[in-house]
Amino acid sequence: MAHVKHKIAILSGKGGVGKTTIAVNTAVALAEEGFKVALLDLDLHGPNVPRMLGIDDAPTARDGLIVPVKYGPNMSVLSIGMLVEPEQAVAWRGPLKHSAIMQFLADTAWGELDFMIFDLPPGTGDEAMSLMQLVKLDGVVLVTTPQKVALDDVLRAMHFSQEMGHRVLGFVNNMAYLICPHCGGKIEIFGQDSSRVLSELLGLECLATIPLEPKLAKLLDEGKNALMYMRGTEVEKAFRELAANILSRLGGEHA
Repeated sequence: MAHVKHKIAILSGKGGVGKTTIAVNTAVALAEEGFKVALLDLDLHGPNVPRMLGIDDAPTARDGLIVPVKYGPNMSVLSIGMLVEPEQAVAWRGPLKHSAIMQFLADTAWGELDFMIFDLPPGTGDEAMSLMQLVKLDGVVLVTTPQKVALDDVLRAMHFSQEMGHRVLGFVNNMAYLICPHCGGKIEIFGQDSSRVLSELLGLECLATIPLEPKLAKLLDEGKNALMYMRGTEVEKAFRELAANILSRLGGEHA
């Protein structure tokens, strides 16, 4: 980890808010800006990163170290989903999960990196606790939707991160509105200006507002990310804004 300049965790208070979608596309956005990026999938029970990136390769080994899979010229990826069969369940308790995370962090040939993005499982369980105890993060990005039930849980995730001594950079308001497939207009499912309302309730900066776009889900199922396959859309612009705001919060570093 000494060779990684910035370490960012993507965390959600609950499942189903699109946390892995945010992690995958944030990593790709930073890599497209010219940064050397790693994406480490720490959702050990639901490792979806390989599918969303269309990765079928397994990591290799060199000199006793795991060698992560390359994705494009600037990005490396590692996930437990690359090491087990697609239908195989990872039925591990806390100590085994902690050991796996230690191995992913310390026994992997990551090389020199500008960013490492950690895709954590929902909630504040073993994986999040292990990571935050082992690694001094430069920031946590919280993912939520504009629903009260999601807000309750993201508040818990925010306080958890702060109690563990880590800085919360802000939040992503995901699936905030629907883009009409006929006219291209915005349909405010949760009411107008939901990002401002959430920002006031959480006391955090909204780093990006991501629309609910059915095409995005279909593309990710096919292993195609938004940055490469949705050029010029509101979705692509939102993910580029997210990457820019993360850079700004870290001090305005540019490629």
